[in-house]
Amino acid sequence: MINFLDLKKINQRYSLELKEACARVIDSGWYIGGQELSSFEQEFANYCGTKFCVGVANGLDALTLTLRAWKEMGKLSEGDEVIVPANTYIASILAISENRLIPVLVEPDPKTYNISAESVEKIITPRTKVILAVHLYGQLADMPVLCNIAKKHDLLILEDSAQSHGASIDGRKSGNWGHASGFSFYPGKNLGALGDAGAVTTNDEELASVIRALGNYGSYKKYENQYRGVNSRLDEIQAAMLRVKLNYIDSEIFERRKLANLYIQEVNNNLIHLPNITLQEQHFWHLFVIQTKNRDSLKEHLQTNGVQTLIHYPIPAHKQNAYKEFVAHSYPITEAIHERVLSVPLSIETSEADAETIIKCLNNFKAAD
Repeated sequence: MINFLDLKKINQRYSLELKEACARVIDSGWYIGGQELSSFEQEFANYCGTKFCVGVANGLDALTLTLRAWKEMGKLSEGDEVIVPANTYIASILAISENRLIPVLVEPDPKTYNISAESVEKIITPRTKVILAVHLYGQLADMPVLCNIAKKHDLLILEDSAQSHGASIDGRKSGNWGHASGFSFYPGKNLGALGDAGAVTTNDEELASVIRALGNYGSYKKYENQYRGVNSRLDEIQAAMLRVKLNYIDSEIFERRKLANLYIQEVNNNLIHLPNITLQEQHFWHLFVIQTKNRDSLKEHLQTNGVQTLIHYPIPAHKQNAYKEFVAHSYPITEAIHERVLSVPLSIETSEADAETIIKCLNNFKAAD
């Protein structure tokens, strides 16, 4: 069986360094808010090209705390609208509603799966305050255009960079386009911890300070609480392990792009639609997502031939019970995407032989009569 993702095998690459990093933390006797965290924050900020990075407990908290901080800073108020792509993972939308803000769902570009700048401009109202640009599957949204729209309408931009570590446009990386960006380091991400972890990057010193306080029980100084905060901190062991893996991220981008190019060049089946990319540097290839009207039969065909696949994501947010208020809304592009997408294996441990097997299976697929 060709596994979709083998985290044990992936992390074996760095096994010795990861164990040394853990031992370093254990031996330090300092497990929360220490040198490993501050070093990782500086190193990741440098990597993204931003002035500040604040480690938090996970990617959802990164988005939620950023929106919350803007409320505390007087830049947002309850009931303000946040434009967000309808086909994103539900976490992007949860961060909005958790802050008593209004998610305004917008259709994506059907070619790139990312938020459509044209659709964004059409849906802006006087209550619109934020564009939440999700870089889905590893490809950056059209940030130059979105930034121009935001500037024109005096809007904030929050990047959801959970799937796009290292992707860039004109040398400017994900996490350094918006006013802030939320990252996830969930184990399955391209830069993955060995547990939950996240971070916010920004060039706004005040925002970084407020987010750090909010994630520390609302406190800048121990036992003095400025806000009604939460406990959302990136711990020392996860920070230490992320420091190890950050050293390899660029070489792994190269590996992933090589494999993605192999798929794009060799898959030739008119029943299968391949990803559309504008520029190589714009895509990190967190996922290689194909589309087909025959998804169930293709998934079964691949499984029968020893290839594990996943669906990202089978049910759009507006069809979830959690957001029943959207159930009557129609988002045909989003719904078509969710009915047709299928993710095939693409990781640093997917060999060229595995890829050739997958390509052969995709090319041999025929729809049932």
